[in-house]
Amino acid sequence: MKKLFLLLALAPVLLKAQEKPNVIYILADDLGLGDLSIYGQKKFQTPNIDSIGTEGLKFTAHYSGNTVCSPSRAVLMTGHQPGAVYLRGNVTENEVAPLDPKLTVLPEIFKAAGYNTGAYGKWGLGFTHVKGNANPLNHGFDEFVGWKSQMIAHTYYPTTYVHNGKEKPLKKGTYVHDIIMNHAMQFIESNAKSKTPFFCYIPTAVPHAAMHAPKELHSKWRKKFPQFDQITGKYKIHRGDGTETVPDVINPIAGFGAMVENLDNQIGDILALLDHYQIADNTLVIFASDNGAHREGGHDPDFWNSTASLRGMKRDMHEGGIRTPMLVRWPAIVDAGRTTDHLSAFWDILPTMADLTKQPVPDKVDGISFLPLLKEQEQKKHDFLYFEFCKGDRQTIFSQALRKGDWKAYRQTQKSGEMPPLEIYNLKSDPFEKKNLAKEHPEIVSQMLGHIKAARTPLPSQTE
Repeated sequence: MKKLFLLLALAPVLLKAQEKPNVIYILADDLGLGDLSIYGQKKFQTPNIDSIGTEGLKFTAHYSGNTVCSPSRAVLMTGHQPGAVYLRGNVTENEVAPLDPKLTVLPEIFKAAGYNTGAYGKWGLGFTHVKGNANPLNHGFDEFVGWKSQMIAHTYYPTTYVHNGKEKPLKKGTYVHDIIMNHAMQFIESNAKSKTPFFCYIPTAVPHAAMHAPKELHSKWRKKFPQFDQITGKYKIHRGDGTETVPDVINPIAGFGAMVENLDNQIGDILALLDHYQIADNTLVIFASDNGAHREGGHDPDFWNSTASLRGMKRDMHEGGIRTPMLVRWPAIVDAGRTTDHLSAFWDILPTMADLTKQPVPDKVDGISFLPLLKEQEQKKHDFLYFEFCKGDRQTIFSQALRKGDWKAYRQTQKSGEMPPLEIYNLKSDPFEKKNLAKEHPEIVSQMLGHIKAARTPLPSQTE
């Protein structure tokens, strides 16, 4: 076991501290599995993010809550699997996306256990500058700093940001991501000084389009890839009121590299803070992404191999759209350099945190705690993982996927609106989903269809 001598020497201190370990959950936005060097990125390095995995545990079969932003976050907050969660597509944000106040959601688990809680970045579940169910402060967070809406988060140069429900003006040209990350670090530092257990949720918008990065870093990366200076990345705020604009990006290829490097540097700063205040051993750090890689604002996922050669990307249910990185570091508990192919997903986070903080798991939560896995104890497994993505405010069915062992099922509605026959792939022999084996294995198709039917609870707007 890890550092046996050290653990024996510090046993009384560690036992007391581990009653309430700190938790930092960092959620990247549209970061593909191949966008980290620990998962195979060759054109740049992400040493600080990688260190979470090299000094802890790297997951190779972790899945997001959906293939787009809002429903993925709804799964994360509620612990409800994608066929049962209330939100299954990106919708009119402040009408459908807000959490039900009757639900016990992730930050409320921590509050019940006596933690201070803070969220910093892109909420994605309603407007953060209004009162009511949309505001994260009404769902267990003590502090929120970030964009006022998911749509405004399409620019890193907004006119305002939100701090605890109030809009704050920004000087033109201010890169808001850095302000948000500084607030997250201040929260960590404040609680470290007061020795208060904390949950710090950092749903950064990086590297979602637009491909904005700090000017100095962007210039550095333009020198590295000058061949792309003729490309201009354009993006817009969907459903906006016209008060916010999205600056164009010259050489968005350089922009992507720069914004990921900036995030990696800041995560290095966070890890250094934990060391400085001597709380690293008792702090569980998790890094993940809300869905697969995107192709927007001039980003070129093919150039970067952002999907790690997996089929598909954001907005579809192939592996490239829903399988994401997850790295976990907890030095006092998790041995360094471990890798696991345990099937896990966003709806496992809430029950894992309930297990960690010794809180009851709320009713109707579908996830399974992976705390035993972190502690190298016997781990319960999912029978299968189901996924569902819908388009539009009516959330009519668009695509489905199911993972069971090595098998993957997939189908997507045709233009006629009809659902085609189910496709199945053996991910062990065919990790890139190239050969549909449905005709060869009708018995598996039948089994998968049964699981899909069992997993789905249609929304009021949906029909079978």
